[in-house]
Amino acid sequence: MCGTGDGLGMARETEFTYDTVTPAARRHIRVFQLHQFLDRFAMGLTVAVVALALTDRGMDLFQISLLFGVYSLTTMAMELPFGGLADRIGRKPVFLAAVVASLMSLALFLSSSNFAVLAASFGCIGFGRALRSGTLDAWFVETFRAAAPQVDVQPALAMAQWANAMGLALGAVLGGLLPDLMRATGAGFGISIYDVSYAASFAVMLIVLVYTMLAIHEAPRPLSARALGQGIGSLPSVMAEAGLLAVRHPSLSMLLAALALFLMATNPVEVIWPTYAKPMLDAGYANSMIGGLTAVYFFSVAFGASLAARISRLFKRRHAVTLAALFTALAAVQLALALQGDIVGFVVVFVAFAILLSASETPASSILHGCVEDRQRSTLLSLRSLIQQLGAAVGLVLAGAIAEGSSTTVAWSVGAVCLLVAAVLCVVLARRLAAGTR
Repeated sequence: MCGTGDGLGMARETEFTYDTVTPAARRHIRVFQLHQFLDRFAMGLTVAVVALALTDRGMDLFQISLLFGVYSLTTMAMELPFGGLADRIGRKPVFLAAVVASLMSLALFLSSSNFAVLAASFGCIGFGRALRSGTLDAWFVETFRAAAPQVDVQPALAMAQWANAMGLALGAVLGGLLPDLMRATGAGFGISIYDVSYAASFAVMLIVLVYTMLAIHEAPRPLSARALGQGIGSLPSVMAEAGLLAVRHPSLSMLLAALALFLMATNPVEVIWPTYAKPMLDAGYANSMIGGLTAVYFFSVAFGASLAARISRLFKRRHAVTLAALFTALAAVQLALALQGDIVGFVVVFVAFAILLSASETPASSILHGCVEDRQRSTLLSLRSLIQQLGAAVGLVLAGAIAEGSSTTVAWSVGAVCLLVAAVLCVVLARRLAAGTR
């Protein structure tokens, strides 16, 4: 049964207010917010410069595509196994391993311009992404519910998402500024100007490692070689059980299908919008403006996360209804974005797109968390991530083919149709939840 605030399964949750939850719950939120900010800040430092850094290392566009392909394939291959492992041996140790993988990736990137070494670096990024998926998010939800029983977790998730987006936004701003600010220093050491941003990311990631070890508290689980072997050996059954859970529960399957369509529609916009916007800009400052718009995008994501709780209350915390409304609005905005021909209109609609995109994250998470037990939470979060990435990959291929044969406008318009289909699925899901079926 899914207890999500839509009326299914368990007692209806009480509304979250920051002033009335326990001090332990408030401290838990603050600890996780800072953790998410630092982790995403470290990632954001490289977001704005990764393509430029690869070009500076002599990579052409095809090689850059291959490197991102290595990342995607590694992530998809490892998503479910490591989600299940986190459920078995603990979320904290698996996340610490993810941080180590990130440090290895940054070290490899800084050490070489060789394609094979860079491919290993991107493989480590995918490895770390798979390790992160479904680890501390699951820890956060379970610990919050222990500190604040029967309290709606969605506003707390929105607070964490806001910190997440702010970390990415500020990291992207600083990561874009550092190469210019430290140009002379980089030249003095004989390194690429973009390596400064990567070195800063490495330093912040070390802080994340220490903060995780000291501030994240989890009941210890057996970490002996035998326990680890048993955890790995049980992964096939854990993965099969997670898959069967999704198949046997139509509500969960419906949610995952809607999320796959959501990523099919929106990921192509997130990836190729710079190529659509750049011709609208003066060639003399187009690259700087693209960097600035990247930061605006992340700030808008953070603002959308801050609005999520209010939007949820507007729909009386019926999360599936909220999701249906947001997907419908997002379809209209994506269609409007595809029709923009000047930069002012594009920026205005692009900000609205980012806000709605972010606001839709926590209603979906709330439904999912209400549908699973603690022992499967990390596995199901990884299953969700895997399905979303598959949807995103399919969407990119389709959008690329449509844009090549027709135009980006047509590709994004087709994506808007996918969002409307996702909205219809959410309407059906809302009716199932309201009726008490799963």
